[in-house]
Amino acid sequence: MADDAGKLILRLTLGILMLLHGIAKISGGVDGLEKMVAGAGLPSVLAYGVYVGEVLAPLLVIFGFYARFGAAIIVVNMLFAIFLAHRNDLFLLTRSGGWALELQGFFLFTALALVLMRPGRFGINRG
Repeated sequence: MADDAGKLILRLTLGILMLLHGIAKISGGVDGLEKMVAGAGLPSVLAYGVYVGEVLAPLLVIFGFYARFGAAIIVVNMLFAIFLAHRNDLFLLTRSGGWALELQGFFLFTALALVLMRPGRFGINRG
């Protein structure tokens, strides 16, 4: 039971925090992302994948409905975010000594941990 509660807390934390970023993208649009993606030589339409990675995938994780699949999408989303928007900060520390990409690292590695485990009993399905 405690194991399932821990998985639920992990899923809710990742899902809710990532979903808030997705809501901001819905509100603000993806114009800047389209330019960044195109600037990297990729089709600008890929910028709309942010809605999959920051809205749909977090909902899957939150509800425990194919949560591992949702977490895998978040992993891919964060890899794109890190290498398109934050690659210059990859090896930097902040003035207080923390990693400059703490938030992105949290999203990436928490999602990766969820890919490797079942969502627990407090989910719609166990996949």
